[in-house]
Amino acid sequence: MTKFRGCIDIHSGQVKQIVGGTLVSDDRDDPNDVQTNFTSEKPSSYYAQLYKQSQLTGCHVIKLGSLPTNDEAALSAVKTWPHGLQVGGGITDANAKWWIEQGASHVIITSWLFPAGEFSLERLQNVSKSVGKKHLVVDLSCRTVVNAAGDNEWVVAMNKWQTLTSSKLSAQFFRDLSKYCDEFLVHAADVEGLCNGIDEELVTRLGEWCGKLDVPVTYAGGAKSINDLALVQKLSNGSVDLTFGSALDIFGGELVTFDDLIKWNQEH
Repeated sequence: MTKFRGCIDIHSGQVKQIVGGTLVSDDRDDPNDVQTNFTSEKPSSYYAQLYKQSQLTGCHVIKLGSLPTNDEAALSAVKTWPHGLQVGGGITDANAKWWIEQGASHVIITSWLFPAGEFSLERLQNVSKSVGKKHLVVDLSCRTVVNAAGDNEWVVAMNKWQTLTSSKLSAQFFRDLSKYCDEFLVHAADVEGLCNGIDEELVTRLGEWCGKLDVPVTYAGGAKSINDLALVQKLSNGSVDLTFGSALDIFGGELVTFDDLIKWNQEH
């Protein structure tokens, strides 16, 4: 059954909602480098406490950049809800276990699994062994590419979604990786932050690829209406969860209320 998952996106030490495709690939974390939809006056701990009080499990904290203030904000959220939040952004084998020890329920990992843009099974196996399969989320965020036949394909994107890897999303790829992780997270980077609707074709394919796997998958990107939950449930046969960002009232949006999303989860 499709449910709402919460997010806390951190850039330059602040909770923000941004247009995903405008992130730069370096580590300057200059606020002027990205198109920002919302910058919160509240700390990350506020959102962590809100999710905790609402019993909203499976929420993720994403550090967009390597500034120490991003680590501080993520750590504050984790300490507010120990073992209740997933943490991603700059996760490697060197720090994954540390985040679990600090109280993250899972670590979310992408770019480190793709040295020079090539997927490394050895790296996945090593980090899975280090933190345990039950504590690992593999982020396969992607961009849409039209192949020679004119069909859409989804290519895994790393380095703040700016660098395309050699890996394409497929049933086999998800099946192979599911042996080593507890969940998948997929941002549709081309529609992230635009509030123009979800990538319906991608959600449908995620349902086909992951529906029979015993590994949950969360989709993020473009959600703009409470009705998107019912749409994702229909397209994926209830096997894909959904994250809301810029459209949500707690992030300055006017299209979806947090209370309505919590009500959906309670009713479903």
